[in-house]
Amino acid sequence: MTFNTSRRGFLRGVGGVAMLGASGCCTNWCKRSGKIRLAAVGIMGKGFSDWMPMLKSGLVEIVAFCDADAKQREKVLTHKQVKDLGFADMLAKVPFYTDYRRMLDDQHKLGIEAMTVSTPDHMHAAIAVRAMKMGIHCYVQKPLVRTLWEAKYFNDTAKSYGVITQMGNQGSAMAGMRRGVEVVRSGILGDVKEVHVWTNRPVWPQGFVAEKATIGPAKDAIPEGLDWDSWIGVAKMRTYRGAYPAGTPTFNPWKPEKMIAPNVYHSFNWRGFIDFGCGAFGDMACHTMNLPFRGLELGRVKSVECTMIEEKNDVAFPTKSIVKLVYAARQSKFRDALLPEVTLYWYDGNHLPSADLMPDGKVPKTGCIIIGTKGTLCSTNDYGGASTIAMKGETVMKDIKDHPACKDIAQSIPRCNEGVAGVKAMGGAGVAAADNDGHYVEFLNAINGNGPVYKETGSRCFADVDFSIPMMEGILCGVVAQQVPGVLKWCPCKQRFDNAQANALVKPFIRDGFEF
Repeated sequence: MTFNTSRRGFLRGVGGVAMLGASGCCTNWCKRSGKIRLAAVGIMGKGFSDWMPMLKSGLVEIVAFCDADAKQREKVLTHKQVKDLGFADMLAKVPFYTDYRRMLDDQHKLGIEAMTVSTPDHMHAAIAVRAMKMGIHCYVQKPLVRTLWEAKYFNDTAKSYGVITQMGNQGSAMAGMRRGVEVVRSGILGDVKEVHVWTNRPVWPQGFVAEKATIGPAKDAIPEGLDWDSWIGVAKMRTYRGAYPAGTPTFNPWKPEKMIAPNVYHSFNWRGFIDFGCGAFGDMACHTMNLPFRGLELGRVKSVECTMIEEKNDVAFPTKSIVKLVYAARQSKFRDALLPEVTLYWYDGNHLPSADLMPDGKVPKTGCIIIGTKGTLCSTNDYGGASTIAMKGETVMKDIKDHPACKDIAQSIPRCNEGVAGVKAMGGAGVAAADNDGHYVEFLNAINGNGPVYKETGSRCFADVDFSIPMMEGILCGVVAQQVPGVLKWCPCKQRFDNAQANALVKPFIRDGFEF
């Protein structure tokens, strides 16, 4: 098969051409089966739910697996869905690595064209940037990166090398979320100057419990099959620590008798640690802020302040916090209007905003409230897939599908996930039918040059860098505010705060050997 540059989009920049030649992979790529050659880094948990929809779509072939924990490979091969779909024998032949650097060193053999990055947050940028410099398109789990410096570097790299990216906030594909954006963006709510966003996370240890777990000598041996050096990656090396001691609070709202994951760092509980994750803010704001960020066309952050915090320490994120973000006024891209400055309040630790903010006095367990001079809209779940609205003077919240004020608001955002038909309508193939699968297939279709070009991003991915980087900037400013007290003013042009302590957190520590 001849290498089709328009279909794959690899050579959309001079950098892409240079890296293609440097990698020496042209011969391998020219022999492709016609499917996108996909590698997965982080293969179980969220990783599994990232690469599996892509495999099911029929648009990819898996050419490499990578996971710092070698035991995850066996979990993939024995997974019920893998066996039921008849993929086990095929996937057993896929080359496996515990170190992503070694996998990318073998690019001349593997010919990777696209990659899923579903690792702890601190490794997202390190892996994706290195891959993008080789012309590899990257689907990266939320939060896209862990620090503000990485956000700019990621953005610059993606644009310099002409690659497709998609951040893994899957709710972006939901028809209900896109409808909510259209309603907010229409201006029906009047001038919006206040937004409240909240989550029940963390559901893993943070605060003093997590801090205490890192104190004193570690007595636990590294589990067999775990490449601890690769797992630590860019971070400062430390000893492995096993299970939390008996009697540790579980933080689990669904099964209070059992912690979601028992070990201190690996797996899953790394989210609570400053060196590895972004805490509850980084984990969930990419979902719950999605609708107001898009609908209100938010962009530049002027200032940020953590106004309430519990169990603040230098090792782990707090158990509860409220963060106040101020976004600058801006000209709308979609209507003739100057949009006012917005103050957005973030709440985590299952801390809810006041019921007085809601016309009916009812605040859902998770979501957001957008308050305008003419009405109030409330997203009632993590992903923004369902929203209710009440116009000024009304005391009953109605679904936006049913409220008369929303009836005449035109559909302006293409839909990508209304079952199999919706996925196929984008120009893709496959059997992806779950609501979230559209987000993955959209990424693959974009690589193949199929699907609509979104005005919001200028690309065929609804969560490409022109959306994900500005959104991450606000979230990451908030993460810094959870560590540094006071009002912090942020200058995106200079990539600096007006506070030396905050500026020390802009760039991550990068361990020797893991530079990118």
